[in-house]
Amino acid sequence: MPFRAPLTNHHVDGTLCPADHKHTSSGKPLHPDCPGRAYTQAICSCGGWDMKQSGKGYVSESRKRHLASHAQGPKVLRDLLRLDAP
Repeated sequence: MPFRAPLTNHHVDGTLCPADHKHTSSGKPLHPDCPGRAYTQAICSCGGWDMKQSGKGYVSESRKRHLASHAQGPKVLRDLLRLDAP
């Protein structure tokens, strides 16, 4: 089963900002009932990684790098395979 780390947006009070609340790139609300996006969070299903930052793009890029690291396999195994390489 592949690992997942969904992005979620949150208001300043910590409540979830629904997907239908659209924002400008700086997090200002475009939905009349939204106070604005305070931070974006991603938590990986592996249990060993999470990120919470005000910059949605930064969280998204870090999330992609983390998920790609799962596809590479454990570091110990990669290091062992490298030692055996000709």
